[in-house]
Amino acid sequence: MNRREAPHVMPGAPERHDFDPRSGNRLERLVFNHRLWVVLICAVASLWLGFEATKLQVNASFEKMIPQSHPYIRNYLDNRKDLAGISNAVRVVVENTQGDIYDPGYIATLAKINDALFLLPGTERAWMKSLWTPVVRWTEVTEEGLQGGPVMPENQSGTPTALGQLRLNVGRAGIVGSLVGNDQRSSMIIVPLMDRTEDGKALDYRAYAQALDGIRQRFESPTIRIHIVGFAKLAGDLISGLAEVMLFFVVAAAIAAVIIGLHTRCWRSTLLLIASSLLGVVWLLGVMQLLGFVLDPYSILVPFLIFSIGLSHGAQKMNGIMQDIGRGADKYVAARYTFRRLFLAGLTALLTNVVGFAVLMVIDIPVIRELALTTSIGVCILIFTKLLLVPVLLSYIGVSPAAARRSLREGDEEAHGVGMGRVWDGLVQFTERKAARGAGICAALLAVGAFAISLKLQVGDLDAGAPELRPDSRYNRDSAYVTANYGLSSDLFAIIVKTPPGGCDKAAVLLESDRLGWALRQDPSVQDVISLPEVVRRYTAGGFEGSPKWMTLPRNQTLVNQGVRPALLNNPELSNQGCAIAPVIAYLADHKAETLNRVLGIAERFAAQHDTTGLQFLPAAGSAGIEAVTNIVVRQANRTMLIVLYGAVTLLCFITFRSWRAVLVALVPLVITSLMCEALMVLLGIGVKVATLPVIALGVGVGVDYALYLLSVQLAQQRAGVPLRLAYKRAVLFTGKVVAMVGLTLAAGVITWVWSPIKFQADMGLLLTFMFLWNMVGALVLIPALSHFLLPTRAPTIVGFEDAGMPVATATNHPAAAQRAAA
Repeated sequence: MNRREAPHVMPGAPERHDFDPRSGNRLERLVFNHRLWVVLICAVASLWLGFEATKLQVNASFEKMIPQSHPYIRNYLDNRKDLAGISNAVRVVVENTQGDIYDPGYIATLAKINDALFLLPGTERAWMKSLWTPVVRWTEVTEEGLQGGPVMPENQSGTPTALGQLRLNVGRAGIVGSLVGNDQRSSMIIVPLMDRTEDGKALDYRAYAQALDGIRQRFESPTIRIHIVGFAKLAGDLISGLAEVMLFFVVAAAIAAVIIGLHTRCWRSTLLLIASSLLGVVWLLGVMQLLGFVLDPYSILVPFLIFSIGLSHGAQKMNGIMQDIGRGADKYVAARYTFRRLFLAGLTALLTNVVGFAVLMVIDIPVIRELALTTSIGVCILIFTKLLLVPVLLSYIGVSPAAARRSLREGDEEAHGVGMGRVWDGLVQFTERKAARGAGICAALLAVGAFAISLKLQVGDLDAGAPELRPDSRYNRDSAYVTANYGLSSDLFAIIVKTPPGGCDKAAVLLESDRLGWALRQDPSVQDVISLPEVVRRYTAGGFEGSPKWMTLPRNQTLVNQGVRPALLNNPELSNQGCAIAPVIAYLADHKAETLNRVLGIAERFAAQHDTTGLQFLPAAGSAGIEAVTNIVVRQANRTMLIVLYGAVTLLCFITFRSWRAVLVALVPLVITSLMCEALMVLLGIGVKVATLPVIALGVGVGVDYALYLLSVQLAQQRAGVPLRLAYKRAVLFTGKVVAMVGLTLAAGVITWVWSPIKFQADMGLLLTFMFLWNMVGALVLIPALSHFLLPTRAPTIVGFEDAGMPVATATNHPAAAQRAAA
């Protein structure tokens, strides 16, 4: 019987008893000749790492969110012990919904809330400020000189007299708009946080946020409403939302199972594919626990990314085995032949992913470096769970014979003499000059337009509140209340004024610090400036019967000392104990990127003009100051990351294809997708931040897989002398359909993230959906179009289509040649 009479039988693909187990390379023989051991080892590893994964902690870290080696951040870290309460703090606002703060019930409840916050592990108790803390004091000028005391009267009993005294003291202290609301219907408790609790453990932000919610539930009533803002509460809300994030992950896996199952009509291999993809995630989580990592809200993308990459590679293996079985091969033989054809391409793609993700480590932000490291580890794990384990398992269970025959009927047009369908036939047209030219022109126009729009991409927050959460979230509603009712926001920008020990109270130092405060006030976004000279000025005037003529900084050091002593007594946060650090604190109206850039520019220019040997103005501390520096690092890292990423991908693609033309064909669709993604961020109002910075790099890491699988088959065919049109058609049949299926599957999974309560996850869902789809479209459309101009078919160098790495019914199986072609 000749080949035309038996097109379903794969010549050279014998039954199991005819197969020589000594054939193939060393790795293939090691894996398949000992496949039971491979399964057992993976099973033991799965149980062990699965158990470790159950112990993985979920937490966040304030320090991991900031670029710790940046000179400005080093200024903060080197002096943070003297700057307690400025950067990482929680602000709890207690509102009386049916009156003002001068109410006995309100005052009693405020005291209980103050005590509850004071006792929370991780609270920097010495720096807490509220109406009930003794460090909040009032002063006034009397006939006998300066007098003062705590704002809260001693033995506060809630009587009208005591409450009247409290009202008087609040006015004397001048804290309306800072610790007391402008309408005096609420007051604020400022709770600075330590990086580590008293027992030396890292602060558990999830537990701390839950404790804050517990206090809220305990004390809120029809008359009392509590508003909480600060990094700890934001991180806690994000961590609490991870439960819903994992639900979306499960939904994505279910959607993937349904789509792949409907495509293959083989549910056992589909379930195996999904299970093995999830297995890679379990292994990664277990390894993270063993290495001492934690899962934070900003790295929650990593498990889904590993699942996605694993799904892509596993689908290619399953497709190859299914086609071989459809041609009559035994499942064991089909698994080995598929391993031979696709292992090198799969390994190259995964190594490209590893390098692509590892370049994120050039970014000087610990949370992104950990994301890069864990993602790279996860991709390395896929070498075992996808490239080795999946073919071995399929060699045992195989695929449904009916599904295999169906796949062959739909895909093997040479064996059956039928077309590929309108979509696939349409894609093949892009190998012709007219369609290729049109696709190239459209791609160029898209690239130019996207580049023009991407120039408007901003770094940092573009909206008020916390952009990581929905605008109507409880946190952002609380933030809006605080902004509306307090003259001083929670966005603090601090410049560290550093002198030799005992030098912060010198007249010349106070004068220079006061000039810095004046420069900051000229910016319209600065609500107020608090500094030591600002307070000294008031106390100096108080020493001269409150005369406005003395509301100044005297040049006489003796007079300066008379103002400094009471100023530091009542405002200890304005200097450290050695009087070497005296911060100038600006309260900003918001933390938008534009605002932070302007204020940081003012501080930098002032420091450049006024720094001396014994006096330095060091940016930047405070929540807004640290965010401004983080934005600088993110802005620099964004371009650096893309340059290094594409450089690494270019090098690996060149090693794989040994052709600079093929490298261009592979990279151009990725570059266009990256530009369009940045343009989409501009149109959607998404800024580049720590949370969104890795998305483009991760999209490139997934997208390069599509090009590698398509081009590896197409080039092998062309090098065998097959015309471009037929070579691309066969590449589409063998790997292209799977590329399309995987792209649609992943996009359908992540688009569900749009409904997430965490806004930055919804943003990532939109961006990843866009990149998955456009990477798929770019690979299927631009690769043939660009190949028409850059990769014309040369004279044949290999005999036989099977030798070119393609299992077709009219080919002769020659594994050695297939290995050369794949290489």
